[in-house]
Amino acid sequence: MVTIIGHTALQQLPDAEIMYIPDFLPATMANPYFEDLFHHIPWRQDPITVFGKTHPQPRLTSLHAHTLDSYSYSGIVMTPQPMTETLQRIENKIYQLCDASFTTVLLNLYRDGKDSNGWHADDEPELGKNPVIASVSLGAPRFFHLRHNHNPKQRHKLLLEHGSLLLMGGATQHFWKHQVAKTAKKVGPRVNLTFRKVYHSN
Repeated sequence: MVTIIGHTALQQLPDAEIMYIPDFLPATMANPYFEDLFHHIPWRQDPITVFGKTHPQPRLTSLHAHTLDSYSYSGIVMTPQPMTETLQRIENKIYQLCDASFTTVLLNLYRDGKDSNGWHADDEPELGKNPVIASVSLGAPRFFHLRHNHNPKQRHKLLLEHGSLLLMGGATQHFWKHQVAKTAKKVGPRVNLTFRKVYHSN
């Protein structure tokens, strides 16, 4: 897996390489970053088709990259916007901890507890065989659920806190799916940034 300087894997799950760093960004950085992204990112809400039915995606998204390469998932094709100064600063902070490299960041805005992201794996072909996904959480904490594809008893739930970093690498996406479920609890908005490397299609 990607090498993390000064940290070890906190979640010892089979067939997975996952690390969680709750104090990745101090509040003095995380708070203004959240405000900037929440108010200034060009958020969009794409239609998504699930089980033959099309409906608005239950969250807002935005794609930003150092390249012009598009990224597609669940039938949605996104063309990237340029990286903003805030996104670049967060990416550089990740590079201080690990030896991964990224081209692209997919942002998700969960406006309240009704917004969610269903069970899925980040296993699109353009991400390569064993992608490294760096997930930064800003704003209201939300639970991150994991379940093993072949062993239904292997499930895990992790609270992603404001300013935290979750790293997934190795074969994780081959064996595990993850989600951010809806919640009836009253929760504030959350911005999630998932940095990834998108390979050229040609």
